[in-house]
Amino acid sequence: MAESSFALYRKYRPESFDAVRNQEHIITVLKGAIQKQMIPHALLFTGSRGTGKTTVARIFAHGIGASDIDIYEIDAASNRGIDDIRELKEAVHSLPFKSPYKVYIIDEVHMLTKEAFNALLKTLEEPPSHVVFILATTEKDKLLDTITSRCQVFTFKAPTRIELKETILDIARAENFTLPEAGADTIALAADGSYRDALGIMQKVIMAAGDSQLDPDQIATIVGAPKRVHIKLFIEALQAKNLERALNALHEASRSGADMKIFFTMFLEQIRIVLLVRHGAPIPQLIESLTEDERVFLELIAKDKTSVINSGLLLRFLQAGNSMEHTSIQELPLELAVIELLS
Repeated sequence: MAESSFALYRKYRPESFDAVRNQEHIITVLKGAIQKQMIPHALLFTGSRGTGKTTVARIFAHGIGASDIDIYEIDAASNRGIDDIRELKEAVHSLPFKSPYKVYIIDEVHMLTKEAFNALLKTLEEPPSHVVFILATTEKDKLLDTITSRCQVFTFKAPTRIELKETILDIARAENFTLPEAGADTIALAADGSYRDALGIMQKVIMAAGDSQLDPDQIATIVGAPKRVHIKLFIEALQAKNLERALNALHEASRSGADMKIFFTMFLEQIRIVLLVRHGAPIPQLIESLTEDERVFLELIAKDKTSVINSGLLLRFLQAGNSMEHTSIQELPLELAVIELLS
C-alpha cells in the first residue's frame, strides 16, 4: 500500500476540467466561456457538500489566467459581517498583481448577514472589469433573489452511489490498496453523495487496515454501517411475520454501533429490489452490490405473492424514515413501523 503524505481528498482533488467527474453539463459551459472569452463577472455554484464547487471554482479561475496571488478564497461562515464585505468592496478596485483578473471565491455565501448581502449586491451590480466573483453555496434558497439574478447559476449534481463506488475503486488501485467491491459500496453509501466524504472515509479504512486486508464486514464496522447479516436477519423476520425477531435484529444492529440511517437505506434498497423483481420491472444497477446469497434470498421472497413484504410495507417504512430526522433515538420510528405491521 502506498503512503499518503496528506489527505486523500487533497491528493486526488482535480486540477483540470478533464479530471472533474460527472459535471459535464457545467464543465462544457465553462470551457466554452474561456475559449470565447465570454467571462461572466459573477457565477453562482450550488449543490450539496463535497460535489466539487470550490474545486471547479479554482480550476475556472486558473483557466481565465488568474495566478494564485490573484485568487482570493473567503469563507463566508467566518467572514460574514458587513465590515468584511466593506473591506472586499474596497479591495476589488485595486488591479491584479500579475493576472488579467482578480477572482474572489466566496464559499458558503448563504451565511452572510443581511447587511453584508446588501453590500455585496452593490458590488455585484457594478463590478470592476478586472474582477470575477464565484459564489458557492449548499443552500441556494437562502440567497436573495437579487443576488442570484446577477449571477450565472450552475447546479452541481451529487454523485450517485455507483459513481462514488467507481471513484473509490479507482483511487484504491492508485494507492495499491486492495479493497473489495462490497467494501467500496459500503463506503460510497456512507459518503451520502459527497466525493470529499467518500475519500475521508476511505482514508480512515486505509489507516485501519495497516498492512492487512479488510473484509466487507470489517469495513462496515469502521464506517459505521451495519453488517450485511443484520439486514438479512431483519428482512427474514419480517417475511416470517415474527415481531420479536424483527425487533431483536434492529436492536442487534444498533448495539453493534451501526448508523441506523445507513441501516435504513440498505434495507430500503433490498425491499425495492424485491418489489421490482416481483413485478418484472428492470432491476436497478445497485443489485450488483449484493452477494450471490443475497440475490437468491431476495428472489425467493419476490416469488412469494402472499408476503408481508409488499408496497404497503415499503410505504410504512418510508414514513418511518422521514421521522428518523426528528428523534434522538434513530431506531424508534423503525420499531414503531415493525410493531404496527406485525402486531
